[in-house]
Amino acid sequence: MAQPNYHTPQGGHPGQDQLLTDRAMFTDAYAVIPKGTMRDIVTSFLPGWDGMRMWVIARPMSGFAETFSQYIVELQPGGGSDAPESDGAAQAGLFVTQGNLQLTIDGDAHTLEPGSFAYVPAGSNWTARNTGTDLASFHWIRKHWKSAPGVQKPAAYVVNEQDIAPSVMPDTEGRWATTRFMDPTDMSHDMHVTVVTFEPGGVIPFLETHVMEHGLFVLEGKAVYKLNQDWVEVEAGDFMWLRAFCPQACYAGGPGRFRYLLYKDVNRHMPLG
Repeated sequence: MAQPNYHTPQGGHPGQDQLLTDRAMFTDAYAVIPKGTMRDIVTSFLPGWDGMRMWVIARPMSGFAETFSQYIVELQPGGGSDAPESDGAAQAGLFVTQGNLQLTIDGDAHTLEPGSFAYVPAGSNWTARNTGTDLASFHWIRKHWKSAPGVQKPAAYVVNEQDIAPSVMPDTEGRWATTRFMDPTDMSHDMHVTVVTFEPGGVIPFLETHVMEHGLFVLEGKAVYKLNQDWVEVEAGDFMWLRAFCPQACYAGGPGRFRYLLYKDVNRHMPLG
C-alpha cells in the first residue's frame, strides 16, 4: 500500500479579500461540509479536557441521521483528558490523522500514530493525551452500543490500517477496496468504521440506496460523488453526512487515490417505537 496522507484541519480564517462562494450544502437527504468551513470560529470545547478544541461534524438529528456523532479533535502538546466520555452507554472509534496519542483503556496503555484506530467499548475507563511536542489530531466517532440476545459487548483493541489487508471489491480490478477495522461477521459490533480507497478511474457503479447512515470524511484525493439527485465535487478535508436511504455513487477521476473514513450502523433490528 502507498504511504497514506491523512488530511487534518488546521483552522484559521480566510482573508477579507476571499469570495464567499463555497460548496457547503445541507439538504433533506445529505449534507456536505467542505474543508473551508472548518475554521476557528466553529470549534467547540468539552469539560474535563485541556489543551483541546474540536470540530463537531455530525450529531444525532431527529429526521436526519440519528445514530452517531463525529468530532475532529485537536490536542496541543500535553493536552488531553482523564475522563473523556460522560455517557456510559457510548462506545467510541478513534482514528488518528496527525501526531501521537497516548491512550489507556481500562488500564491498558497504547501509543497511537497516524493510521491507528482504537475501539473503546461502552462503559470503559479510558484516557487520552498528547505526550508529544507537536499537535495531535484524531476523529472521534460516538454511538450508543445496542445489546442483542446472546451477544457480548465487544472488547477493546487498537490496530493500524497499514497492518490490515484491504478487501478488494469483486470485479473492480483492484480499483475499489475497503480496509475494515471491524470483522463484518462479528455480531457484537453494531457499527462499522472503515477506510475506503479508490484508485484513479475507480467507481461505485450503481446508486447505493440502503438503511445505513453514513459519515464520510475525505482523507486524501478528490472525486465526484452522486448524492441523491446531485453530482457533488469533493476533496481531501470535506465531510459528507448521509441519512438512511440517500442514493450514493462515486467516480474517482484522479490523478491520485481517493480515500475516505466511513462510518455506518449495522447488525441490529430496526426500532419500531
